[in-house]
Amino acid sequence: MRAVTYSAFGSAQDVLRLQDIETPPPGPGEVTVDLAFSGINPSDVKARAGSRPGVTKPPFPVVIPHSDGAGTVSAVGEGVDPDRLGQRVWIWNGQWRRAYGTAADQITLPAEQAVRLPDGTDLETGASLGIPGLTACFTVFSGGDVAGKTLLIQGGAGTVGYLAVQLAKWGGARVIATARGAGLERAGDAGADVVLDFTDPDLAAQVLAANNGAPVDRIVEVEFGANIATDTDVIAENGVICAYGSALDMTPTLPFYPLLFKAVTIEIALIYLLSSQQRRATIARLTDALTQNALRCPVEKVFAMNDCAAAHRAVEAGQRAGAILLHTG
Repeated sequence: MRAVTYSAFGSAQDVLRLQDIETPPPGPGEVTVDLAFSGINPSDVKARAGSRPGVTKPPFPVVIPHSDGAGTVSAVGEGVDPDRLGQRVWIWNGQWRRAYGTAADQITLPAEQAVRLPDGTDLETGASLGIPGLTACFTVFSGGDVAGKTLLIQGGAGTVGYLAVQLAKWGGARVIATARGAGLERAGDAGADVVLDFTDPDLAAQVLAANNGAPVDRIVEVEFGANIATDTDVIAENGVICAYGSALDMTPTLPFYPLLFKAVTIEIALIYLLSSQQRRATIARLTDALTQNALRCPVEKVFAMNDCAAAHRAVEAGQRAGAILLHTG
């Protein structure tokens, strides 16, 4: 198989290279997928750059990066239903604790990590589901149905936030989203009922006013540390703050007493580590939303495999309005 690889940490242009590697055959319970697209996420470029604390070298001699992707099942191992041959699938955790990810024209992995893609859903969308799609779906629905509730989605124009707004509206929630600049219109296009500028110093009062003076039931949070004071002011009693990021403040100070007297649940979501039950439930919700055409996953740009370094730089640059994909097949 053709694959993008690295064997040392460093800048994308210095360490990524395209080479031929033998495709591992599927073992018991595994499938081989002919990949069409590989999705590139911030976690992928951080892993390649070696920016994770305490990690000084790649965990494997040769790494094929990227956890997300989509393609067609081309081979099955013992114990896997042969009817899966030819099935269009999307991949989760492709390179999580494994050497070979999706930046290749094939991948072999446990069959459960290749999820059937609903009819009518294109492969480009499939390559965006593993990290952004599952994160958005879990952070919205980890507590169950949201119909009739009010959700605050901080960062509603971001890759995850944009999907979370759509999923929350599909689930029957009233959605207040925050963004800034061009992101205000983008979050509105996703379906938010109200979009507020998160740079406004009076944001908490505006959130409450947008909900007729009532606190919100659930918060999907991209910047936990930076926003915890606002979140504490606007969350309802027995409400939930589900946080999937805190890049601006990784060691936040919590206003414990106000949180205590609202009995707030703080949930930290790392999509790689969902339990089997959580993942099955989240995948089922995501599949339902896709089947009902309730989810749009915009693509910013598709790069060729030999231009993977440029794709990584595009992710590092941020300020994008869609997924960055690698065309692998």
